[in-house]
Parts: sequence; C-alpha cells; structure tokens
Amino acid sequence: MKLLFERSRPGRGMDLLPPCDVPAVSFDAALLRDSAPRLPEIAEVDLGRHYTELAKQTHGVNDGFYPLGSCTMKYNPRVDEETASLPGFTQIHPLQPLDTVQGCLEVLWKSEQLLTEITGMDAVTYQPAAGAHGEYTGLLLIRCYHQSRGDTARTKIIVPDSAHGTNPASATMAGFKVVSVPSNEMGGVDLDALRAAVGPDTAGLMLTNPNTVGLFDPNILEITQIIHDAGGLCYYDGANLNAIMGHVRPGDMGFDCVHVNLHKTFATPHGGGGPGSGPVGCKDFLAPFLPSPRVKKAGDSYEFFDPEQSMGKVRSFYGNFLVVVKALTYILSLGKEGIPAASAGAVLNANYLMKKLAGHYDMSFNTLCMHEFVMTLEKLAHDTGVTAMDVAKRLLDFGMHPPTMYFPLIVHEALMVEPTETESPETLDEAAEVFLKILEEAKSDPESLHHAPHDCAIGRPDEVTAARNPILRYDFGA
Repeated sequence: MKLLFERSRPGRGMDLLPPCDVPAVSFDAALLRDSAPRLPEIAEVDLGRHYTELAKQTHGVNDGFYPLGSCTMKYNPRVDEETASLPGFTQIHPLQPLDTVQGCLEVLWKSEQLLTEITGMDAVTYQPAAGAHGEYTGLLLIRCYHQSRGDTARTKIIVPDSAHGTNPASATMAGFKVVSVPSNEMGGVDLDALRAAVGPDTAGLMLTNPNTVGLFDPNILEITQIIHDAGGLCYYDGANLNAIMGHVRPGDMGFDCVHVNLHKTFATPHGGGGPGSGPVGCKDFLAPFLPSPRVKKAGDSYEFFDPEQSMGKVRSFYGNFLVVVKALTYILSLGKEGIPAASAGAVLNANYLMKKLAGHYDMSFNTLCMHEFVMTLEKLAHDTGVTAMDVAKRLLDFGMHPPTMYFPLIVHEALMVEPTETESPETLDEAAEVFLKILEEAKSDPESLHHAPHDCAIGRPDEVTAARNPILRYDFGA
C-alpha cells in the first residue's frame, strides 16, 4: 500500500482547526524553522482510506484468535476503554495544581493498594512505561539496596536459561553481570546449578513463575531461600502473572520486588510498541528507593511525596496514566471473586487446547501446564521438512495469529501457545481443528507449507534484512 507521503499532493488538505480565540503569540526568529516541515498534504477522504486500509492489514484480538505465547493477548472489556475516555482523565495536564486532579491521584493511590494486595508487595510505582522498563527499575532497586549497605561486591544477577531475553538485557543495562543457570529435566530451575552459581557476588535472581515453558516451579520457595541465604534479592518477572493472580502471590513465594504488565495481565490492549505500563512493586525495605514522586493519602485528599532515598525518576511525570485507569477498572469490575476466576480460566483453556493437540503434536513437557504450553516441531521438521515457521505462516491463512515462534530457546522448533481466559470452547475447538489440518498438510503436501501464507496481502518478507537494515525515513528524493 502507498505511504501518506506518496499520497500527498501540494496544496491538498482539510481544515480541522476552529478559528483562534486567544491572542496570537510571536516567537523570536531564532526559534523558528527556516522552512516548513515536510508533512503530507492529504484530503480527508484519502486520509480515511489510508487508515482503513492499514486496519484491514492488521490482526488484533477483535479480528480473531490470538494465541501469542507469553504475551497474554486477551480481550479488553469495553468498560475499561469507556472509563479511560472520561474527560476528567483525558483532558488533564501533569503540571496542574494537585487540588484540580484529586481524582487522578486517587486512581494511582487506589491502584497501588489493590496491586500490592494481588502481588503480596508493600509499595508500588507506576512510572515504568512497559515490562522491560519495569525490569530495569526493579534491578535499580536491588542495586540501590546493596549500595546503601556498602555491599558493592554484589555485581551478578542470576537468570535461568529459559528467561525472556529482556531479563539479561535489563540486568546488563542496570550495570550487572549476568550468570545463566540451566533448567532441569522438568523445565524448572536446576537447584544444584543454582547453588553453585550463588556467592558473595550475587546481587539477585530474576525469575518468571510460571516460567516460559508454562510450568509452575514446585521448588520456588527453595529457590528464593537459596538466593536470600547468599545475601541476594529475588526479582519476580510478572510477565506470566495472569496464570496465578488471585491464587498465589509473588511476595509469598519469597520475592522482594516484582514488575507487572498492566497491558497484559490487566487487559489493556498492547502491540505495536504501546500502550504499556510496567509498574514495580516491592517490599517495605526497598520502598525508600522507589522512583519519585509517589502518592499518599493525607486526610481526605491525596498528595505527592518523594521517597527518602529515591533513585529519582525513570520516566517523565507519573507513567502511562490511562493504562492505570483501565487496569483499575478491570480489577474493580472483576473483584475478589473475578480475579482468581480469570486466572483459573486461563489455565483451563491452555490445558484444554493442549489436550486437544497432544498425541498429534509433540509437547515439550508432558504434564499439565499453567496459562500456556510449548510444542516442539523438531521431529516434524526432521520427518517432513515443515518447520515451526511454516506452520505459523500457514495459520495466517485461517485468520489466526501465530503462536510465539522459536521461544523459549531451550525448546527446538518451538511454538508457544497461550489461549487466554477470554476465548470460548468453540474458538479453541476451531483452533485445534486448524492445527490438525495443517499437520495433515505437512505430511501430505509439505512443499505447499513452505510457501504459506497463500491468501494474505504479504507473504514472506525478508525479515532478517528488515530487522538489520530498517528503513525508518521516507526518501523524498526517490
């Protein structure tokens, strides 16, 4: 499809601005551009068609099944959107006097109370803009804690080999060295390897539980105790909190700090780089280091305060506020009974679909899963030449978004499937039928799968070149 710049024609446009009703302001010439910005000049009808065409070429939860493993692409209730669209939330400025935004401060305060209860933490900051940003902030908390005690020898963060790639990246950005520990035959952390890895240089552990193969580690209390006995702290990657919320709390597992993906677990749609929110919760002893400012209740009103040993800001102002509004609406809508029911539904759906496919596709671990499961197509690729990529591409022809491919790295030819709790049994039955149909195609006509998708606007772009040599600017001279 054509870009807006390619649709642009000089002098074409649309007048959307009302007449100016305030005095005009003149700027010093030194502050002005020498030439006007090269913005597209588009008629309203062409602009509307452009974005409609874009919408047709995308896939979202409203379009169909979206089992993207470890991403929790569940449906976001419309009431969340309605609440976040209220003028009292959308038409504010972060520098307004506090007495004019008391409702917004109450949202932040009340959200903190609820999130601490769900996670088993004592304090929360909403500044981090996404999950990886939350990881980084949590690691800064760990660093601040050790530095405050003069314990500068603790320079290493232990990360399981099944972790999200952002874990070692965040640890490195926070100034730590990463120590990888292997998984055991059951998909959990190898306890002997963990004991061998800890020492006086251990700053902490980063762990996702359930982990990235969709399994809850039965040794979790022993794992966190090993780290604490070595003088380190335990960081909980909340990417998979959707599987356990309302049933098990990270704080009760022995974790000292946690990030939560509001844009996943608490039903704000995500993708395309946003919107996101990765609040970080922590135990009391880490709260003095949280980013500033935080919100507290003073009598009948709310105000900001700065933690006494704050690391400073990790983002401008107070985070992605409207995402917090949606998350609060979601939590209040579900309530004490609905939150655990949602996570139970996620686990039920994942096991239901896994059971439908087991015996046909090879599972990486033949046991009950939590919110997601991982299939290995290694044998299929060996026998037929059909890879996980081929299967994923073919799913597109059936209006389904593919599962996560080739992750976690400890599973060869992996497809990670996360149905989420918002899918019906009928949708899961249809998805299973599609997977089984593709499996038959792989055995009867493998060559056709190498060229899938067959019915999409885009087939198989050169993804490696696109990733390594992205075209980020329009070439006006072309």
